[in-house]
Amino acid sequence: MEEEGLQAELLGKKREGEEEEKLSRRLWEENRKMWKVAAPGIFTRFSMFGVTVISQAFVGHIGSTELAAYALVSTVLLRFANGILLGMASALETLCGQSYGAKQYHMLGVYLQRSWIILFGCSLFILPIFVFTAPLLKLIGQEESIAETAGTISKWFIPVVFSYAWAFTLQMYLQTQSKNFIITYLAVVTLCLHLGLSWLMAVKLRLGISGVLASMIAAMWVPVIGQLGFVFFGGCPETWNGFSVLAFSDLWPIVKLSMSSGVMLCLELWYNTILVLLTGYMKNAEVSLDALSICLNINGWEMMIAIGFLGAAGVRVANELGAGSAKRARFAIVNVAATSFIIGFALFTFFLFFRGRLAYIFTKSPEVATAVADLSPLLAFSILLNSVQPVLSGVAIGAGWQGVVAYVNVTCYYLVGIPLGVVLGYLFGFLVKGIWMGMILGTVVQTIVLLYITSKTDWDKQVILAKERINKWYTKEPIQGNESIEDQQSP
Repeated sequence: MEEEGLQAELLGKKREGEEEEKLSRRLWEENRKMWKVAAPGIFTRFSMFGVTVISQAFVGHIGSTELAAYALVSTVLLRFANGILLGMASALETLCGQSYGAKQYHMLGVYLQRSWIILFGCSLFILPIFVFTAPLLKLIGQEESIAETAGTISKWFIPVVFSYAWAFTLQMYLQTQSKNFIITYLAVVTLCLHLGLSWLMAVKLRLGISGVLASMIAAMWVPVIGQLGFVFFGGCPETWNGFSVLAFSDLWPIVKLSMSSGVMLCLELWYNTILVLLTGYMKNAEVSLDALSICLNINGWEMMIAIGFLGAAGVRVANELGAGSAKRARFAIVNVAATSFIIGFALFTFFLFFRGRLAYIFTKSPEVATAVADLSPLLAFSILLNSVQPVLSGVAIGAGWQGVVAYVNVTCYYLVGIPLGVVLGYLFGFLVKGIWMGMILGTVVQTIVLLYITSKTDWDKQVILAKERINKWYTKEPIQGNESIEDQQSP
């Protein structure tokens, strides 16, 4: 009996060891797949954000009116366009991710071309805002000199807006195949090129703001040309079979999904802009705006990490749903969320500890530094929330829930967060802290709702829905060479 008990104990320990080894292998494999998407995504976002910051630094040395006008165009108009186009491009994560998981490789190229058509049309729709910036700003009471300068600057941003239509879609297309290493290399080239060109054109050649903006346009288009070259000349042999007339078919369902994606992400990306606008109406707004802009600048850099994990969550969930594995999709969600939260908690602790000392990187004013120290706990909590909420949005993109999450965002951000912020800031006298607290509470509510939706989701049913979506929009690849119809089987 003792021998049997000993054998049972040894067998139990062996099984535990095998399970632990199996889990460690799964974790290793899942993290390898996740970081292949997240790391290039984070670095690329840092690069794009860095181009704007470098431009702002050079413009700031030209004149205060130019700086104010550039800040107005880049933080309001460009963010508006960025939010719409990035959101609409994220539909490609759902479609390409699920098709890649289902091994319908040729459909990725078709979806990419459909997204180019849709985003180019959307860019044309946005264009009048950049053409008529000056009269629009004067209409809402902006100072004439700033409005005129902003009107000139905004026209330089038109090529940047059109570059987004290509850049965002190519990034989504490449990252769903875990081939976005090319994006990382081009991001390094972009930053170095922009820094060098801006110095040459603005400082050495004394071309002023025109030199800085011309450098920015070049920096935005270099990665687009590089990625197009990579795709066209053999970088994606399985998924790119050349231009196809199929791109013009079944556009309306893609338009609807793109619009849902656009609304969903726009509402998130514009949220902080509302915070700046509300703060601008307060007494002693200059110090408040300076302190808030420093906090939002730091938050913006950290948000690039969050967007990288958003992309990783979307790709991993879409790939596994397309491959028909609900279990691996759940495992991917837990892994991305845990990794992002650990990084967010480390940054949360860091910013709580250093508080206002970081402000002296951006300002020499003790008054502004004190205001930043006062806002730092709210900045730290925002960073902590950023480590969870974007991952949940990424899960929604991967599963194709953009329409549902858009309604959640409208309710939590604009019917809960902003009204609470106005009440706390203006009626209860907490000023900018009150506005920010209200908006954080809106994000908390949104995060709780998304956590509930994600935890209660039947992922086996999501696999079925993904398969239905894939089959519904599946189009057979054109026959090439001696390939017969029988060789092309629909899934």
